[in-house]
Amino acid sequence: MSCGCSSSNGRLLYACSGAANTGALADQVARRLTLLGEGRMTCLAGVGAALDGFMKAAVHAPENLVIDGCPTACGRKTFERYGLPCTAVVLTEHGVVKGETLITPEVVERVTEAVRLAHPGSCNR
Repeated sequence: MSCGCSSSNGRLLYACSGAANTGALADQVARRLTLLGEGRMTCLAGVGAALDGFMKAAVHAPENLVIDGCPTACGRKTFERYGLPCTAVVLTEHGVVKGETLITPEVVERVTEAVRLAHPGSCNR
């Protein structure tokens, strides 16, 4: 069984996957980006728990893209807490309203494309 913690395939994708609609969207966007070959989704909770394999993968990845659903930015803050390098994107900056926007396949596609084209901000500013 693979944990998704090897960094040999390039950019790693981390979704906040929180309880709100925006977290669900972050998860779906990360999965869609993986299918499109834009990176490989791995486990944000593994980083949050400071599990050795996930920490090593994050340190050695060419890029860690953290996809946060909302400005609370739990994913980015997890990386900041451990001083790990990352770029971050917040989905509410792409026309999604927390607690209101219905997450449809069209919304997933639109936001996925916006994330692909975005220039995310750096963690550890």
